[in-house]
Amino acid sequence: MQDKSFVPFTEDMKKDYTILVPNMLPIHFKLLISLFRSHGYNVELLETDGPQIAETGLKYTHNDTCYPAILVIGQMMDALLSGRYDINKTALIMFQTGGGCRASNYISLIRKALKKANMEQVPVISLNFYGMENHPGFKLSPKMMHSMIYAVCYGDLIMSLVNQVRPYETNTGEAEALADRWTAVLGAELANEKIRYRRIKDNYRKIISDFAKIPMNRTKKPKVGVVGEIFVKYSPLANNDLERFLIKEGAEVVVPGLIDFCLYAIYNSIMDYKLYGKNKKTYPVWKFAFWLFNKKKNDISQLIKEEGTFDSWTEFDKIINIASGVISLAVKMGEGWLLTSEMVELAESGCTNIVCTQPFGCLPNHICGKGMMKPLKELMPDINIVAIDYDAGASRVNQENRLKLMLSNAKRIMESKA
Repeated sequence: MQDKSFVPFTEDMKKDYTILVPNMLPIHFKLLISLFRSHGYNVELLETDGPQIAETGLKYTHNDTCYPAILVIGQMMDALLSGRYDINKTALIMFQTGGGCRASNYISLIRKALKKANMEQVPVISLNFYGMENHPGFKLSPKMMHSMIYAVCYGDLIMSLVNQVRPYETNTGEAEALADRWTAVLGAELANEKIRYRRIKDNYRKIISDFAKIPMNRTKKPKVGVVGEIFVKYSPLANNDLERFLIKEGAEVVVPGLIDFCLYAIYNSIMDYKLYGKNKKTYPVWKFAFWLFNKKKNDISQLIKEEGTFDSWTEFDKIINIASGVISLAVKMGEGWLLTSEMVELAESGCTNIVCTQPFGCLPNHICGKGMMKPLKELMPDINIVAIDYDAGASRVNQENRLKLMLSNAKRIMESKA
C-alpha cells in the first residue's frame, strides 16, 4: 500500500531542489549521478563517514533497526543537520526493491526520522521499477533506464579490474586513479551522448587494456571473496573499508558484481510466475529484461577473456544451476539463494576463502549465509568461510582479528598446495 501521507517530489521541485543520495557503490553511483544530472536533477552523492554517521542514525531510529538502515538514515540526517543545505529546498532519494526487507522498508523509517527532527517537509523519493509511489517530479524515462544499465555494467567492470590490479600494482594507487579517470569520462558520455552499443563495447576494450598496462608484480596471494547483504557487502562505510583491509593484509579481493543482483531480482519475478502464477502480464517484460542483462554481462566477460590478463565472470545461468543443487530458488527474501550460490561459485572458481558480511540480526542473511556454512563445508571441505556481523555496537578490532585468523588459515592452505 502506498503511504498517502508522504510529501511528493513535484515538478516544480525539480527546478531548484538538491537531491541527496546515500552512498553504497562509489563508482556505480557516480556514474548514475552524472546521468541524473543530465536529465535536469541536481543530485549529490553523500560520501561522509566516521562514527558520527552511526551515532546520528541511532539518534533518529530505533537501535534494533538493521545496521544498513541506521547508516543510511545517519548519513542523510547528518547532511540535513550540517547546515550545508536549505532544508526547504532539499530532497532525499532511496532505492526500493519491492521485496520484504532491506531498502523496501527504509522509506518509512527515513520519514519517521525526518518527523522526529521536525523536517517533515523534506520529500523522500522512492526510486523503484514497481510503481510503489508516485513522485510527479522524478520520472525514469526509457532513455534513462537504458543508460542506467550501462552505468551498472561500467561500474562492475571497473570494480572488478581495480580489485584484480590493486593488490599487485607496482605503483600504489595507480589502479584507483585510473578508475577515477574512467569514471569521469564515462559519466560525461552517459550524460551527453546517444547510447551506441558499438561505442560501449569499444570503451570496455579500452578500459580492460588500460588496466592491463598497469605495471604489476604478480606474486601469489590468496583470493578472498566477499558476499553478504548488499549494502554491507559493497559500502566501505558499512564494512569498515573491508576491501582495503584485506588488501593491506596481503589478499586479492573478489566481489560479485551488481549485475548479478539485478539478474537475481529479475529472475525472481520470472520464478514468481512459474511457481505461483504471479506477474502474468509482466512476465514477457521480465523475461526480455533477463535476456538483455544476461547478454550485457556475457559480452563484457567475453571481452575480458579475449584480452587475456584478467579473470572473467561466471555466466548467470551457471549461478542459477549451482543454486538449484544447494538451495531452493524459491528462497528469495533479501539476497536469498543468490548469497548461497555466490559462495559456491566463488569456491568452484578457485576462490575458496570467503567473508560473509551480514548486519547483526539480519534473518535472511543468517539463514542463506551463516546458516549454509555447515552444508557448504560438507559439500566442499576446502572452503574457508568466516561470517562477520556488522552493527553500530560491534567491535572493529574483533572483526579484524577474525579476518586475520581466516587469512592466516588461507595462507597456510595456499603454502601447503605450493
